Amino acid sequence: MHKKEHQVDHLLLLLVFSLCIFSLFAVYSGSGQYAQDQPFYFAIRQFIWYFIGFIIMIVIATFDYELLKKWAFPFYIAGIFALLTVHFFGTIKNGSQRWIHLGIIEIQPSEFMKIFLILYLSYLLSKEGNTKLSFKKSIPITLKVIGFSLIPFLFILVQPDLGSALVIVGVAASLMIVSSISTKMMAIFATGITGLIGFLIYLFQYQHDLFTKILQPHQLSRIYGWLNPSQYSSDYGYQLQQAKMGIGSGQLTGNGLGQGVQVQSGKVPEAHTDFIFAVIGEEFGFIGTSLLIFIYFLLIYRIIQISFQANDLFGVYICIGTVGLIGIQVFQNIGMTIGLTPITGLALPFISYGGSALLTNFIALGLVLSVQLRSKKYIFSENII
Repeated sequence: MHKKEHQVDHLLLLLVFSLCIFSLFAVYSGSGQYAQDQPFYFAIRQFIWYFIGFIIMIVIATFDYELLKKWAFPFYIAGIFALLTVHFFGTIKNGSQRWIHLGIIEIQPSEFMKIFLILYLSYLLSKEGNTKLSFKKSIPITLKVIGFSLIPFLFILVQPDLGSALVIVGVAASLMIVSSISTKMMAIFATGITGLIGFLIYLFQYQHDLFTKILQPHQLSRIYGWLNPSQYSSDYGYQLQQAKMGIGSGQLTGNGLGQGVQVQSGKVPEAHTDFIFAVIGEEFGFIGTSLLIFIYFLLIYRIIQISFQANDLFGVYICIGTVGLIGIQVFQNIGMTIGLTPITGLALPFISYGGSALLTNFIALGLVLSVQLRSKKYIFSENII
């Protein structure tokens, strides 16, 4: 016997609504330095993007996700084609070529590529079943996952967009961790990644000339600013230094909406986009930032719960890929704002101002809701994970 779920997950919708409220207040306050004559300009546009995103999420939720299995590869190819289009004909902003101009709007294909990769890798891994593979049998599927992830990773990296490229890695890694790929293979994969990081650290410390040839100048400047923001406070470390000062001044309860000295004086660059967490920290304090992080925790926890209820592995992997997508972005954005990780220009999911990134996250949640709406609860059942 089973009972089919027909109601959309109310907790997940409540969490998205909570993030919307956070976003509108933070975007309004953080964008004041850019729109003094129209203080609500960015907040209104963010609300419109939220409205569009919510509609898209509901529409996708009504669509049977299992039908996407046959479209996973065509979507992947379309994403690669879009990245190629960006490479040759994309719009250049601030030294980066990431956007395609479509009349009145611009889209960022790298954002939508994240969704296409989740779908295709979910399809590939779901075909392997849920029984752990031997090391030998794990080799082909591991090479496929790495290969299909490496192509968009490289295209996005040369834009350059290190933040989105790292999200690609995070999504692939999160899916591999819960897949049927052998533990030994995963250990080798993790060792290889750790070894690569260690090698880069060695080059930075002892072979600096070679290290500077591997990374581009703007990437080097971000590393310098991250490792020693006080020494480079006038250039490379300026953003981080100002953001940390703002967050620190917020203390427990914050300085109040629109009262953040660092933010309102314009000392925190990109306060309504990349560094919006600094706005929340300075104006809402430790309580506000803790509440935001708790909402993210509940959102990720709820998606994981939905994955356990999914009918098939394809649905499970879609949910886990979404967890990787959101989790990596949250960690990286907050981490770069407080000096835990290098600055990569990655948006804070559902909070930062912007269209493509926000729509991408709504599409991902729409897929999760599609899985949830079609999950069946059995009286006698086995966990498929």
